[in-house]
Amino acid sequence: QVQFVESGGGLVQPGGSLRLSCAVSGIIFSVYHMNWYRQSPGKQRELVARITSGGNTNYADSVKGRFTISRDNAKNTVYLQMNSLKPEDTAVYYCNAVQFWGQGTQVTVSS
Repeated sequence: QVQFVESGGGLVQPGGSLRLSCAVSGIIFSVYHMNWYRQSPGKQRELVARITSGGNTNYADSVKGRFTISRDNAKNTVYLQMNSLKPEDTAVYYCNAVQFWGQGTQVTVSS
């Protein structure tokens, strides 16, 4: 059974930081490219960051320089470090690989 379980979301003030985690089981984690997506109410789901199986990374322009994606193949976990958070980063964040999705974790940036 494939499971993607996100954690680490919450309420944070503008300028703050959060670290999201996604624990993966049921697949050979190390061979998959891993993605973080987000979706705000009324908006389409958008790709935030990607890390390839080889460790190469890509980011949406809106988060470049503020977010960092990383992976720990020994722990079957992908992370998203989010710094300098803005209200427009408020969304449900999902981790993904091919057709597999987690349930999402809510991130709210508000004073």
